[in-house]
Amino acid sequence: MPGPPASGPPAFAPDSLVLNRKLPLWYQVSQSLRASILGRPQGSPARLPTEEQLAAHYGVSVLTMRQALKELETEGLISRHRRRGTFIEPRARRVSPVRLLGSVDAIVAQQSGEATTVLDHGTVPVPGDLAEFFPRRAEVACFRRLRRDGGSDEPTNWAENAVLPEIAARIDVADLERWPMTKVLRDVVGVRISRITDTVEARLADPVTAELLRVPLLSPILHYTGVTYDEDGQVVDVARIRYRGDRFAFSVTVEAH
Repeated sequence: MPGPPASGPPAFAPDSLVLNRKLPLWYQVSQSLRASILGRPQGSPARLPTEEQLAAHYGVSVLTMRQALKELETEGLISRHRRRGTFIEPRARRVSPVRLLGSVDAIVAQQSGEATTVLDHGTVPVPGDLAEFFPRRAEVACFRRLRRDGGSDEPTNWAENAVLPEIAARIDVADLERWPMTKVLRDVVGVRISRITDTVEARLADPVTAELLRVPLLSPILHYTGVTYDEDGQVVDVARIRYRGDRFAFSVTVEAH
């Protein structure tokens, strides 16, 4: 356990961690430190140990520790000040979405095996709720697709993808009836995908969803949002998929060792 800095207020002491070599170290460290911060007792010190001290505590390199801290800073849990140190934000959220690590291939596998119809596609103004993902952009290309169970005509989900126009220009619409958008972007268009951030939440079916999925208005659905980033950190695609609540469940397997 690292001690407090040589000077200044005492430092917050994070929990210990047994590393799993099957997962990226920075991810494990960030999640362990995140849990320590969100579960900290009232009145705990707000200042974190130095990068070097934290790296020694977790048994990782300073570079790995720096990447873990950057993740927590992006989430708004900590703030970093040159020469002063790293501090827990006073309003750090104690409740936050579960964030789990997966692979691009897992996303492709999840979306495969269904009969897909492209409903429409074209260029549209950036929707207001997606403006944060496409700064300084006036328009995006929008693809709307309806998926059905491969063995029947029953609709299971429908998807909207907002894609950068210069990338969308290289997409063959016929490919979207054969493969998921993620596969088309990576394997056909050649986008070098670095990560996909997924969010799944419960919602009620709006009129468009109710009509397309043949479910009652305001019936429960699973609403999935997937934000795809390229290797430069630029958002290239935002997928919003509405799944029938009576056909899908959200299942997660967490490996303990």
